[in-house]
Amino acid sequence: VMEQLSFFAEKPPLKITKPVRLIELFAGIGSQAKALENLGVPFETYRVVEFDRYALLSYNAVHHTQFVTQDITQVHASDLCITDTDTYEYIMTYSFPCQDLSNAGHQKGMTKGSGTRSGLLWEVERILDECEELPQILLMENVPAVIGEKNKADFDMWLAFLEGKGYTNEYAIINAADYGVPQHRERCFMVSFLGDYSFKFPDGAEIKYFLKDYLEDEVDEKYYLSDEAVRGLVRANDGI
Repeated sequence: VMEQLSFFAEKPPLKITKPVRLIELFAGIGSQAKALENLGVPFETYRVVEFDRYALLSYNAVHHTQFVTQDITQVHASDLCITDTDTYEYIMTYSFPCQDLSNAGHQKGMTKGSGTRSGLLWEVERILDECEELPQILLMENVPAVIGEKNKADFDMWLAFLEGKGYTNEYAIINAADYGVPQHRERCFMVSFLGDYSFKFPDGAEIKYFLKDYLEDEVDEKYYLSDEAVRGLVRANDGI
């Protein structure tokens, strides 16, 4: 009877109890590192993988780092130096390119071997397969279409791979407007973690500030679009 009761016992919540080493694949300007910083989470910016040199220049300026550009297709697990996971909590983010998933793009998809930018997801599969010690927590953010009808089969394949590695996956479509941000912006977030824990996404937050609160009362004219630029945008929008 006790065994049956323990089977139905509530799982302990996912908690971070060790020093955090952050690994950002497809790092961009480091918005995920900035989020941890804004939350007051102590962490070490451990490894960054970003191909776009302008994005990385911004990353280094924002985070006071000196990382160099890297092509994820040339990165191996040994480059990430995931060691001593008994001492450190490794959080690896992998918000892979959305251009081939987004409704605003060509929707070429993320099928393994397709060669699309969104298909770079599968480089993360290769890297995880190479790992002798796995990062304990994985974080992903992408457009809602990542779990849409066109991409669901590929997403399910990705879930199955992670489960085969021992990860538990929790994902949800979250709207920034429900979390105190004055913008309707839906994104798919997924948290994957090793171990028998429970996790739920946080409740929303009331909007306290609106767009008008962020706009400046006076803006230098040099930031205005010229009449010709406006006409160009109108022509492009009309397909002329």
